[in-house]
Amino acid sequence: MTKTIINVVPQELTAENFAVYGDVISVSESAEHFAINDGHTMRYHNLADVDVADQQGKTIVNIFRSTPLAFPLPVEMMERHPLGSQAFIPMGNQPYVVVVAPKGELDTSKIEVFLATADQGVNYHKGTWHHFCLALNEESDFLVIDRGGKGDNCDVEKLDGSIVINLESK
Repeated sequence: MTKTIINVVPQELTAENFAVYGDVISVSESAEHFAINDGHTMRYHNLADVDVADQQGKTIVNIFRSTPLAFPLPVEMMERHPLGSQAFIPMGNQPYVVVVAPKGELDTSKIEVFLATADQGVNYHKGTWHHFCLALNEESDFLVIDRGGKGDNCDVEKLDGSIVINLESK
């Protein structure tokens, strides 16, 4: 049996086209912002809805170090966190790839791929399906804010690799 290969090219990551999956964490004139520290610092305020309270969860801060994979890349897994949101904020100067699908039962026909710049983080809403972090160009560190505590907070679905991320234009 042969599988049908579906080539997916990432789209630009914007707050508008990512809103159903979560928040884009970045400096933007549209974000609430104001001067603090006697005017020496601009605070970009409330950029993500960190949601970790289910089953007495707590906010934890981690660093994930991601190794780049070869592209074109077959999508062979997706995961979701049913008890809390999960934010990834790049700590370097490299872009990365974001792969998501809506909450609920995983529908692979609704997988979307975004190309994030080094100055954009993402906060996946609770229950949003996503691929693990896909660094580009070089090993990259990400500050990760997510949920710690009791309860099973990671569902993983194995896929057949028929969806392939291609970084080249169509």
